[in-house]
Amino acid sequence: MATTDSAAPAPDAGPLESALAQFHAAAERLGLEAGLREVLSHCKRELVVNFPVRMDDGSLRVFTGYRVQHNVARGPGKGGIRYHPKVDLDEVRALAMWMTWKAAVVDLPYGGAKGGVAVDPKALSPRELENLTRRYATELSVIIGPNEDIPAPDMGTTPQVMAWIMDTLSMHRGHTVLGVVTGKPTSVGGSRGRVEATGLGILHMVEQAVALRGLQKDGLTVAVQGFGNVGSVAAWHLHRAGYRVVAVSDSGGGIYNPRGLDPDALWHHKQAEGTFRHCPFGDAITNQELLALPVGILVPAAVEGQITAANADQVKARIIVEGANGPTTPAADAILKAKGVLVVPDILANSGGIIVSYFEWVQDLQYYFWDENEIRERQRRIMVRAFREVAALAEAEGVTLREAAMLLAVKRVAEATVTRGIYP
Repeated sequence: MATTDSAAPAPDAGPLESALAQFHAAAERLGLEAGLREVLSHCKRELVVNFPVRMDDGSLRVFTGYRVQHNVARGPGKGGIRYHPKVDLDEVRALAMWMTWKAAVVDLPYGGAKGGVAVDPKALSPRELENLTRRYATELSVIIGPNEDIPAPDMGTTPQVMAWIMDTLSMHRGHTVLGVVTGKPTSVGGSRGRVEATGLGILHMVEQAVALRGLQKDGLTVAVQGFGNVGSVAAWHLHRAGYRVVAVSDSGGGIYNPRGLDPDALWHHKQAEGTFRHCPFGDAITNQELLALPVGILVPAAVEGQITAANADQVKARIIVEGANGPTTPAADAILKAKGVLVVPDILANSGGIIVSYFEWVQDLQYYFWDENEIRERQRRIMVRAFREVAALAEAEGVTLREAAMLLAVKRVAEATVTRGIYP
């Protein structure tokens, strides 16, 4: 993973260029010496595996998978596994780096990691998906474990996929290893509150951002791009909290109704139809149109690189709370800053998932489980504390929330790296 200088990348930079640009901007402001910057801009370990899977018709297909550990100075690697046709090494590198900063900004004892397989999971049968998962887990078994690197669900993976990984690694070890992954079903060591943790965290961050701007939430409208696990849960909690959700979308497009939408009805429609096409609750819109709607709050909760230099000037929202990883490019950030848009960055806004994953890991190691109310309250406290730390630093330094979050996170990781020293 090559370093770059601190200049912003091209307007349509990919996730790795964006991640590196964010890091180098923070490193420059912190005055990190060149050697330490080089260490933190590289990934510690990268595993690429090409593995065969037996398909239902008896044929063999070879898939390519990845696992990248960016930095483990503060603790074991932590990060999701995604199944998506466009997964590649640079994307996984960027996501691993963002996980390092995410764990650090909320002060969890983790480093950053990420994994993925280039595959469309919807094109596989349940048996093929299990075969692929177990073989991929076997390939990763040399570098993952409860004290080394703990995967979790991400785009295209589910609690069931995590259960298969846990079982595969347990069979290798000869005993049950609950803490090897998080995001599992509760029947096999999963934590209560984990499935909705990221979406619920979006609500906490919206509430803090609204208070920071001195706004009244009554009548505030919300558009949510992405209606998967994060976006759908966020929409539901925001609706319940009194915000007016007026637009949602998925990869095929979305729906807009300025009078408001019922997330429950949208969820049932999506489950039945698989898409928002022909949805009777409002007008059809594209994903790009959703980003430009006249709403108070925009929640990009789909994939990276959605708000760019090409469309940032069209954004009308006063607050953006990033549910996805890397949805806004550095070039777009500059435009939004000039427009006065308050952006709650991904490493803070969507940290609810890693926080409750941490709770699950702790519970698995202790074989002692907490009730959901305790989990929700602990998650809320950590996120509110982190937001206030970031907001205070932003005000003191005269920077954006993203810049402040990166300063805080990079400083913590740099201090851990220096304190541990360089071996040998």
